[in-house]
Amino acid sequence: MDGIALEFAAGTLLLKAEGEGTLPGIFTPHILRDDRVDAWRAAASEYAPIVRLAHQNRVEVSDRARAYETLDLKIHFPHTPMEHQKNALVRWREAHGRGMVVMPTGSGKTYFAVLAMAAVNRSALVVVPTIDLMVQWAGVLKQFFRVDVGMLGGGSKEILPLTVSTYDSAVLQMEFIGNRFGLIVFDECHHLPGQVNRMAASMCIAPYRLGLTATPEREDGGLEVMEKLIGPIVFQAHIDELEGKVLAPYVTRRIRVNLSDAETAEYTEARRVYTAFIRRHRIDFSAPDGWGRFIALSARLPGGREAMNAYLRQRAIARCGRAKLETVWNLIRSNRGERILVFTADNDTAYRMGETFCMPVLTHKTKAAERRDFLDRFRSGEYPVLLTSKVLNEGVDVPEASIGIVVSGSASTREHVQRLGRILRARDGKQAVLYELVSEGTSEMSVSDRRRQHRAYEQRRLRFLGRGDSKC
Repeated sequence: MDGIALEFAAGTLLLKAEGEGTLPGIFTPHILRDDRVDAWRAAASEYAPIVRLAHQNRVEVSDRARAYETLDLKIHFPHTPMEHQKNALVRWREAHGRGMVVMPTGSGKTYFAVLAMAAVNRSALVVVPTIDLMVQWAGVLKQFFRVDVGMLGGGSKEILPLTVSTYDSAVLQMEFIGNRFGLIVFDECHHLPGQVNRMAASMCIAPYRLGLTATPEREDGGLEVMEKLIGPIVFQAHIDELEGKVLAPYVTRRIRVNLSDAETAEYTEARRVYTAFIRRHRIDFSAPDGWGRFIALSARLPGGREAMNAYLRQRAIARCGRAKLETVWNLIRSNRGERILVFTADNDTAYRMGETFCMPVLTHKTKAAERRDFLDRFRSGEYPVLLTSKVLNEGVDVPEASIGIVVSGSASTREHVQRLGRILRARDGKQAVLYELVSEGTSEMSVSDRRRQHRAYEQRRLRFLGRGDSKC
């Protein structure tokens, strides 16, 4: 055969044989026959493997799919890359510019991406989870490269050789622009495996791919999806490895607090109603459909509404008992002069503490302008404390803080590591401390144990908590 022709078609690739003959079998793992157009079709993300196979087997390629440019990017006022950034760039380039780089929050992931973009010099699309991050990334790229940067999302729809998009907008537009970028960067790439988000990667031909995250851990097979669409983890720097060099030295303290007698009685009764329903209907929360089954059964079976209300009540008591409020206030007072972030699992707890302490609260309901104002005042020291539910876990450029107080949270290791990362930006003489409050005698104890199963906590517990947790 003479060769193959490639075309980009609505987020896919079309392959046709040129000259006499049919497509060679080397492409079979990547393509499917589409009789509607008398051609073979592949996901756009298969572009690089197909082109590489063709070149290795001396099959000529008529490439009508590629529409991305070669650029001449120069970094203005560059920083001297840190050792871990240099090592990451070497590993990524050795992997043909495909793969995930794992670095803790505050260790320079964004500047590493700038180095990678300058290294490959191709039209590049950066995909981020939030509008705030989109604006932040666009500003960084414009600062370092001194070129206009397009934005896709939040009402913006300008496509330039360097563009930043939200995941949502990338999914909606990729069938039209998926051949215009030679490099695609997925920030917070642990969001990619979602059934919708992954389309942003599969519908793009970019041969160069970079995933950035501080927390690649997933319990749903998502890591395999990321490896397929981006590439394997090519470099990983751990928090404890960078501590005291790139990141601030830190201590973690788990403080056990007691419920009052009245709270204990109410918690015990609510827990009894909730667990009785679970046992009666043999609901297994370790099963993939366990939580969904509980919701479905509680909505239609006798006693279900009471069981759901009991579940919510016992959880609320554990998350924000009176002793936790007192402990938070004591920690704020004892760390006077430091910038403090207080994390909760839900908005209600955050707002309750905000009203109790007369302190600013950031949640997903906070308007963008108000959020910027709060963060600016926190940065200046006018607001020494910020209370938040989950909005500061990731996706927001949080000013430097040294104290974190986890009042409540999920069992997610990722969430717990993200919260730790928020207080680790280095500063001369800084000692970061993360306090974790846990209601003793409640399900929070096992939740805390699960989310601390990470080397950033396990080694820290051995070094700093050898005599056991604190108790209030």
